[in-house]
Formats: sequence, structure tokens, C-alpha cells
Amino acid sequence: MQIAHCDIQKFDEDGFVVIPQLLAKAEVRRLIAAIASAADDFSHNEEPKGHIVRRDRDLYAIRNLVHVVPAMHGVQQLPPIREVVSQALGRDALLVRTILFDKTEKSNWGVFWHQDVSIAVRERCEVAGFENWSSKAGVTHVQPPTDVLENMLTVRLHLDDCDESNGPLRVIPGSHRQGRLTDDDIMRWKEKGIEVSCLVPAGGALLFRPLLLHSSQRMKVPSRRRVLHLEFSACELPHPLKWASRDPIAPESASGSAAIA
Repeated sequence: MQIAHCDIQKFDEDGFVVIPQLLAKAEVRRLIAAIASAADDFSHNEEPKGHIVRRDRDLYAIRNLVHVVPAMHGVQQLPPIREVVSQALGRDALLVRTILFDKTEKSNWGVFWHQDVSIAVRERCEVAGFENWSSKAGVTHVQPPTDVLENMLTVRLHLDDCDESNGPLRVIPGSHRQGRLTDDDIMRWKEKGIEVSCLVPAGGALLFRPLLLHSSQRMKVPSRRRVLHLEFSACELPHPLKWASRDPIAPESASGSAAIA
């Protein structure tokens, strides 16, 4: 899957691009089946501590997805994903965080305007410019210097159709070019009234920069919105810091096939 030259330019300027068809329908069905099988296993066996998030017993998120669900290992090496990531970050890019979001009638939430300014690392190491340490589900997080975030890419793979009724991600074009924003800056961008709803069909993807202002609303109509949230980096972290998860986009074998079953 090639991103058209004009789309690359628009991506650089706006900080996001929607690719209506990235994965074939058969691939989407395989991903859904892998997740459903894992969710069924979790309901009958001990869940991976801290990685499964439920609301009223309804699963709505799985953190560290490619390691918690073995059948998802290698998703970053699927040729269409590898191609779009390499165009944006280069062929040495790394998959550094994976999350499943499953928005349903019972697990329905909204998120106010924000930038993604934290990364997941293996352990705390004091390095200049890395600050505001925290722990989420037992994983160490930190806010890195802006240049680290500027060399990252988020790919949201949609497993269900996403329209205005089921809580699409909303973005403010160009807001990623202003670095890390204060609360006042965010309000000023919001007041400009230039937000865009990212409507993505099943099998499509939304690519955006972490520093792009984004939000989402609660679903208006009961349905389902499953999204694979994949974060990539163009570079390693400064020694001795290490990414909590580190999976190359380069194929593991000469055939270039991924490990998805």
C-alpha cells in the first residue's frame, strides 16, 4: 500500500491522514477472530494482570496487545502496515506500544482534547529531558523531549466501520507543529473551530502524529468500534532507557510474511 505523494504532503502539513482501505476484509476477519478467541480465553482463565481493562465485566481495552495475545504477534509486519509506516518513519521503525480499544454500548467513553505526550519504557532511568514519571498497569511511563514525539507515528487500524454515530476520533489539523501545548494553547486551538472527524471504514486506518490535538465523543448510537492502536518510533531511546516493547517492522523471514495466524 503506497501513500500518494499528495497525501504525504497533506500528512506533513495536517499531522494526520485517513487511508480508507489498508487491510483486506479477510485480514480484518482474522484479526477479529484472534481477539475474540483471546477474550474468550481470558473469561475462562487467569487474565494477564494489568493488561486487561473491563467496565462492568465488559472488556474494552487490552494493553500490550501483541504480547498478551500471541496470535497478534507480527501485526506490524503485515505488508500494507509495514509500507505506510516505512514511508512515514523509515524502514528501521519500531512498534513500541499496542492497545486494543473496544468501544461498545456498555463500554462507552469520551476523551477531551489532548496530545499523546507519554511513552512506555522498560524501567526508570534518569536521563536529561525525560520527566513526569508514572506507572500505568505496572508499566513505567515518562514524558520525553519533544523531538522523540516528533519522530513517532500512531496507526489506528479500524476493525469496524466508524462514522459520526460511534465516537470517531476528532483532530485539529496542524496542531502538531506547535510542539507541546499548554492548557491555554489547547483552548485557543479549540476555539478556532477547525476540528475534523476522522471517519474510517472497517479495514481502513487513521495515521497521526502523537502531538496532534485529538479527542473523541461517546457513541450516539449503540454499536461497536474496535480499533488497534499501534505506536511506532523512528529511533531508539538514549542509553540506558529502553522501550517497554520493541518490535521491528522488518519481516522476520525472507518471504516477508507476518506471524498473524
